[in-house]
Amino acid sequence: MRVFSATLATETNTFAPLPTGLAAFRDRGYFPAGEHPDEPQLFTGPLWAARLRAKALGLTLVEGMVASAMPAGITTRAAHEALRTELLDDLRAAMPVDIVLLGLHGAMVADGCDDCEGDLLARVREIVGPDVVIGAELDPHTHLTDAMVRHADLLLAFREYPHTDAIERGIELVDLCVATARREIRPVAAVFDCETIRVVRTPVEPARGFVDRCHALEGHDGIVSISAIHGFPWGDVADLGTKLIVYADGDAAIARSTADRLGTELRALCDATRTRGLSLDQAIDEAIASPAFPVVIADGADNAGGGAPSDATFMLRRLVERAIDRAIIGPLWDPIAVALVFDAGEGAMLPLRIGGKIGPVSGAPLDAVVKVVALRRDAAMTGLSGTREPMGDAALVAIGGVEVVLNSRRTQGFSTDMFTQFGVDLAQRRVVVTKSSQHFFESFSKVAARVIYADGPGTLTGDLTTLPYVKARRAVVESF
Repeated sequence: MRVFSATLATETNTFAPLPTGLAAFRDRGYFPAGEHPDEPQLFTGPLWAARLRAKALGLTLVEGMVASAMPAGITTRAAHEALRTELLDDLRAAMPVDIVLLGLHGAMVADGCDDCEGDLLARVREIVGPDVVIGAELDPHTHLTDAMVRHADLLLAFREYPHTDAIERGIELVDLCVATARREIRPVAAVFDCETIRVVRTPVEPARGFVDRCHALEGHDGIVSISAIHGFPWGDVADLGTKLIVYADGDAAIARSTADRLGTELRALCDATRTRGLSLDQAIDEAIASPAFPVVIADGADNAGGGAPSDATFMLRRLVERAIDRAIIGPLWDPIAVALVFDAGEGAMLPLRIGGKIGPVSGAPLDAVVKVVALRRDAAMTGLSGTREPMGDAALVAIGGVEVVLNSRRTQGFSTDMFTQFGVDLAQRRVVVTKSSQHFFESFSKVAARVIYADGPGTLTGDLTTLPYVKARRAVVESF
């Protein structure tokens, strides 16, 4: 059985000031056909899973282009069209194939195309015809569209947020696509629209129980697969919203009834978790009042993983102005500041202008005299599903009792080794701030006495009613 795999993925914050061009894909994760390295990447779960399952399933693999970019603003027309063309040309060269496996995000928006994934799947279907099985793995922060469902045989989203199951879900996708190609199953889809939008944190109740119940249903009583689609609140598109997709084996009625039942439950879960984070000062107040340390604060409004610049100074400024002792924050993206402190060297004291370089969503730069504590060339931290997350050249600097990790390659704060690689003992810190919305949780929750979600100013503001939506359904936005 001949299998083609490829990846084209990014998450688009349509309100973010940074465009997503070809350089963003080449910087983050671009590999021409056949050149994917011998280690998994976040959005190459299907490709990697096919490698793992090839011998057991008797698969002949043809690997096409892989391209993924750090979330940011709208993808440029040139980047979208060039990468789409490359992937489709790779597919044409691989023909004939029995299965197409795609690593997608689901919330990619380009200049001139609001539904990049639906557009790509339609073009793939046109090339391969009606009988070839097309499967795609998605991030749950997807804008699930009719075109995506219509042109794919199977769409499976990560179950977990943080996304710790990319490889496992990729393996499930491969196995189900092979079973479909062998005519052992005939997946039929049904979608439930919750007509709301919510951030669903799966490690905690009530989401934990819901995810586990859905998983337990798969493979029984005709249910092939279930995916909860959280949606991505910061994408202004017509299909914005939380949804649920169910695949049943050849039975549309079972798919429909299961989607309606679980979708109604998911909508109730969304309504029950309609909460807002604390303001920056409220978060700091609760952190320093805690009897146990460290307290981890998630600065989600400046999360690069949702398209924010990650150079906002709002939280850093409050920590410095309030003279919070034994506090640490990162990663703050500032390649210029990083270059300056590398020139100064470890142990140096120097005046430094930090952050606030992209625009109003980043706040004003912070001017301070800093001490260069530690430097690391080509630094990295542990990313999702055990992947390596590059940080570029990175530095730890101190402003009084507040330490800051500055990085030259924009990313969010995934794991504690963002700090510990600089010799930081987090047990000795009172306040630990990571610029992340939820992906930090798997790592940081292991050391935190408490986790606090802050809702400060920035690109990923929690008050969606303040954002200038034009295309999204108003009822969905106002339900957040």
